[in-house]
Amino acid sequence: MAAVRRPHDDAPETTEAFHRLAAAPDGPERDLLLQELVEAWLPMAHRLAMKFRNRGENTDDLKQVAAMGLVKAVDRYEPGRGAFESYAVPTITGELRRHFRDHTWDVRVPRRVQDLRNKVRVARREVMDRPGHAGEAALEEIAAQAGLTPDEARDGMEALESYRCLSLDAEAAGAAGDGEGLSLADTLGHTESGFDVITDREAAKEGLRALPERERTILYLRYFEDMTQAGIAEKVGISQMHVSRLINRSCAQVRAHAGGQAAA
Repeated sequence: MAAVRRPHDDAPETTEAFHRLAAAPDGPERDLLLQELVEAWLPMAHRLAMKFRNRGENTDDLKQVAAMGLVKAVDRYEPGRGAFESYAVPTITGELRRHFRDHTWDVRVPRRVQDLRNKVRVARREVMDRPGHAGEAALEEIAAQAGLTPDEARDGMEALESYRCLSLDAEAAGAAGDGEGLSLADTLGHTESGFDVITDREAAKEGLRALPERERTILYLRYFEDMTQAGIAEKVGISQMHVSRLINRSCAQVRAHAGGQAAA
């Protein structure tokens, strides 16, 4: 009897086991059959995972994702609806693609842009592999190869740079070669507290103008000349308690005026 040829060496003969799995009720026996079938087809799942190995993801993680897709395929497969491999390959491949789409992007981009990235990546490789082609593929060449508009190809090229982010500790482009150089974090701006001071002063101006001259003088002496309430009382000719009341009342009026402007 001639040996039955199979598409791959990792496609075992498991037809009878799948029929027994389909007929088995939930319980230990079915779980054991499921485990045996997964182990039998695991080499095929690993082979499919290796097709994605050059995309920047850890190989062991890819094999784990493929194994999860295999478990789903074995559990859902119906023996009467074609060969298991024809059902399992799209299921496992789809699981791997979903993994890349949902878990491996450092910068979250829309699904449409992710699809453009994949088309551009393939088209760029095909253009650069052409006999006689030298150098980097031009945007127009990539767009024509992928059947995209130049704008779509440009979006896909930009998405290629969004797949992985640099750490803020990475050396900035163009940094000096001697010494440690500048990191990306060194190029980031810092919050300037002076802007808050300017904002507060502008908000208080109108409220200060609305105060009587004596109250404006008292606030100036207190907050700009840094005089004590006792010193202000002596200079203005009123009691310290009165100075305290006028400061509190004036500050409340200025705050209320500024708050009203902000609400408006």
